[in-house]
Amino acid sequence: MESLYLLIPLSVLIAFAGGALFWWSTRSGQFDDLEGPAHRILQDDDSVAGE
Repeated sequence: MESLYLLIPLSVLIAFAGGALFWWSTRSGQFDDLEGPAHRILQDDDSVAGE
């Protein structure tokens, strides 16, 4: 029973930290373009870097 006094506040803090990280990532634009990188891999680019 005494371990619940530690585990419940700790789980609440972890949940708030996860929510804060998700809020930060959506505000900074991490989820704006989900399909762009996948399409860039498929584009054929034969140019050599540096030329």
